[in-house]
Amino acid sequence: MRITSKGRYGLRAVINLAMTNHNRPVSIGSIAGEEKVSSEFLEQIFFKLKKAGLIRSIRGPGGGFVLNRKPSEISVHDILQAVGETHGLTPCTLRRKTLCDRPEPCPAHDIWTGLQKTMEDYLTNVTLKDIMEKNGKKMFAHLEAGQDFQI
Repeated sequence: MRITSKGRYGLRAVINLAMTNHNRPVSIGSIAGEEKVSSEFLEQIFFKLKKAGLIRSIRGPGGGFVLNRKPSEISVHDILQAVGETHGLTPCTLRRKTLCDRPEPCPAHDIWTGLQKTMEDYLTNVTLKDIMEKNGKKMFAHLEAGQDFQI
């Protein structure tokens, strides 16, 4: 399984949005700067996230992006799927018969589909809320230590 930069940056950007928004819109430029990702690439990713209903945009002065659902309702799987990550291990786990050259499933088929299901279940069960709770403690420690931190 290989997650492309689109999936990695998409996940990081949504986590950033969730952890910094506090119900205020966040600009793509702000997230791009913090995540060290090009604004143009992030715009493409945010278009897909918006289309999937995970985020929404707010126009005007002080506008930007906010989550469209509660962090507990957005899974890592939702984000990866929205940006186009198929994360299939093998042609048969992508559910595309044309990619596998075998007319019948091979003896390893159950191994690949079982592993695929395990990964999908894991990614479905990790939510933005889980990530925020785990990493919020790290961010709070930086604040207590007096390190420069922007919200």
